[in-house]
Amino acid sequence: MEQVDIAVIGAGPAGSSAAAWAARGGASVVLFEKATQGREKSCGDGLTPRAVIECRRLGIDLDRFHRIDGLRVQAGSKVREVLWPDGAFPPVGAVAPRAEFDAMVMQAAIDSGADFRENSPAELWIEDGRVLGVICHGEKVRAHLTVIASGAGSPAARAVGAARVASSPFGLAIRGYISSTRSDDRHMEACLTVKGPDGSIVPGYGWVFPAGNGIVNIGVGALSTMKNFSDLNLNTMLDAYTAQVRDSWGLGEFIARPKAWRLPMHVEHRGGPGWVVVGDAAGLVNPFNGEGIDYALESGRHIAECFLAEPGTAWASYQAIMRKEYDPFFATARRFAWLIGRPKLLQFLLGIALSTKFTMKLVLDIMANLVDMEHPGLAGRSLTIGGKVLSLADPLLVRSPKKREKRPTTPVG
Repeated sequence: MEQVDIAVIGAGPAGSSAAAWAARGGASVVLFEKATQGREKSCGDGLTPRAVIECRRLGIDLDRFHRIDGLRVQAGSKVREVLWPDGAFPPVGAVAPRAEFDAMVMQAAIDSGADFRENSPAELWIEDGRVLGVICHGEKVRAHLTVIASGAGSPAARAVGAARVASSPFGLAIRGYISSTRSDDRHMEACLTVKGPDGSIVPGYGWVFPAGNGIVNIGVGALSTMKNFSDLNLNTMLDAYTAQVRDSWGLGEFIARPKAWRLPMHVEHRGGPGWVVVGDAAGLVNPFNGEGIDYALESGRHIAECFLAEPGTAWASYQAIMRKEYDPFFATARRFAWLIGRPKLLQFLLGIALSTKFTMKLVLDIMANLVDMEHPGLAGRSLTIGGKVLSLADPLLVRSPKKREKRPTTPVG
């Protein structure tokens, strides 16, 4: 029977990051991917400065992708444009199509010494309630630690109870690639006043991320906290938003059929003896913007570092890091998600957000995932205070499970 230190299920950014860092530290690692290297995934393709710094740590060269220098935010007739700050994170971002980006992160894991196995769907090997490793193509691989990086709702995640917390908000998003005369723009653009099926502004945003080479990634996303969420039709929303920005971006025709996906934002049971979940499977998606690539890369690094420091308690150490460095921010973000689900209050808050350079700086830090516990800054401190205040209103903010679980009919694929 094959035995390794770490078995990783899923070779996306989270799994490949975990495999790369663990292998660099001397651990024996096998990385299972059910598809091929560089598989396609629905995503906005945006790499924030926070993601860029993780890529640099891994030695991944992003120069091949279109560079992004800042963020342009629109709310109604107001437009604000800001550059990435030069501080804790590098003042540069990028737009990287996931098929190409994921292939590069997988290659970083391979180059680091991980045993990469593509076209290899793996399932958990569980006996007497304990994860012992994985089973792939009928063969068992015993591992001291199994890292589940196969995404939210995957069979492996479900098998260990890593399910979305029913009382938490979630998101739906859709994106497509379309030709544009402004594909070389150096700013990501986000519109915070996207309208839903009843004509009211939804909690979410529309985006245009220039990818270079005549192409932009365009999409819309909405939170489950919105009014009439069960009536949401993402295709209709995307068509409306595309028409709204068609002239300003010189848009042509879609290159392929737009694809939609779900965004989990709160998962319970993130680890146990012999296993952990990372990335999307751990619910590490920012409720403010639906972004998760940077958190995926970070969570992979964290579990690898925990294992290399103390293999036997890595699953517990990893969860302690999640609770300390991520949970406070995510809890506050989820409370704001419930708050902005009220259309009138959302409009009022948007008016404040883009009214001054000071408030716009807060919006940038939040939308670009530039807030962490090590470098909280003004935005982080403001969110901490706001989160404590909002926590008092939890009974009023959170809806009943019956209402929460009503889902839109828009197909996700």
